[in-house]
Amino acid sequence: MILKRLQIKTWIGDPTNCYIIFDEDTKEIMCIDPAGDVEKIENLIKNVLNGKLKYIYLTHCHSDHIGGVTELKQRCGGKILIHRFDSDGLNDKYINLSELIDIPEIELEADSRIDDKDLLHLGNIEFQVIHTPGHTKGSTSLYCKQEGCLFAGDTMFAGTWGRTDLPTSSREEIMDSIINKLLVLPEETIVYPGHGRPTKIEVEKHLYLDLKREF
Repeated sequence: MILKRLQIKTWIGDPTNCYIIFDEDTKEIMCIDPAGDVEKIENLIKNVLNGKLKYIYLTHCHSDHIGGVTELKQRCGGKILIHRFDSDGLNDKYINLSELIDIPEIELEADSRIDDKDLLHLGNIEFQVIHTPGHTKGSTSLYCKQEGCLFAGDTMFAGTWGRTDLPTSSREEIMDSIINKLLVLPEETIVYPGHGRPTKIEVEKHLYLDLKREF
């Protein structure tokens, strides 16, 4: 597996991490959270990796993660995947937060609605969907056991967690998601968040030891 990270500048100021996952055997590609810079993503897919886009995976429906989806699909194809609880939010300016900024309304439909424990494949590489509500009700993380990595969207960051003061968010749910679904993964698992630097499960565990008593 080849993994590339693109840091895409968006309206929030903090770049969004867009991840490109490439299976060398089948040339299949998954793009996670294409927030923009579509020409750069297309060049990486078609010219650098010389692969075929299979999935456009959205960890949640916020506009700083989905801004480039429509154009990327037009240029490269691929199936748009998002959890069913966030699928309606793709076209709801209140939920996807596009009403807060000066951008056109986003009109976007998922090709498939995913659920907890669904499995995705790039060649022989298997990814498991983990429903991690809290930042949004349909937030998901994507876990690859064989590569020892987790794409956590805006659920878990290095040293903190995602905002819970937004439409459909919940502090109780995000803590439950992190403590009971993510921290139970192997400690050496590398966490690739939606913003900021990567971290590891073992590094983040200590933050939640006291909080766990509240939940």
